[in-house]
Amino acid sequence: MTPKQKRFAEEYLIDLNAAQAARRAGYSGRSAAQAGRRLLQCPEIAKAVRSAMADRSERTAVTAERVLDELACIAFSDLRDLAGWGPEGVKPRPSSELADQAARALAEVTETSARGGGAVRLKLHDKKAALEALARHLGMQAERKTSGTAQDLVRRLEAGRQRAAARHAAAPARKTQDR
Repeated sequence: MTPKQKRFAEEYLIDLNAAQAARRAGYSGRSAAQAGRRLLQCPEIAKAVRSAMADRSERTAVTAERVLDELACIAFSDLRDLAGWGPEGVKPRPSSELADQAARALAEVTETSARGGGAVRLKLHDKKAALEALARHLGMQAERKTSGTAQDLVRRLEAGRQRAAARHAAAPARKTQDR
């Protein structure tokens, strides 16, 4: 591996953006995207990147399983595990009583005080984003990719029907002409 290719591999690990890594490694700005794709396909560079990512994962103890577990804590969090409410109002549960999974779903706890009283605000991590990330990981969003183009799909189906009807209408005419 050349020094420039090694630099590309190191730069790629920063943000996993091949085009930016190529630019930072000294490749032409105009062709950086193409160079980045080409460099990632080079077996020696790909191996170096995989190895460095595995080392980093081991060093930081961040594994795919751990990330998925954290996303699941957020995605399946339940506000009832964090607070109780009723006629007397909303009361957050003491932190010592929170299960680990419930505490991990919390992004922020804020307490405000005023003369007439105060308030405690519990802010959770984005549950919808966590659910979407899990669904993407599990391959459950294949349908969603086409749902945004439902009108286009309907238009294409209708155009196809019209073409088929036109061919069908023209078919008997062709048969009589052949005889």
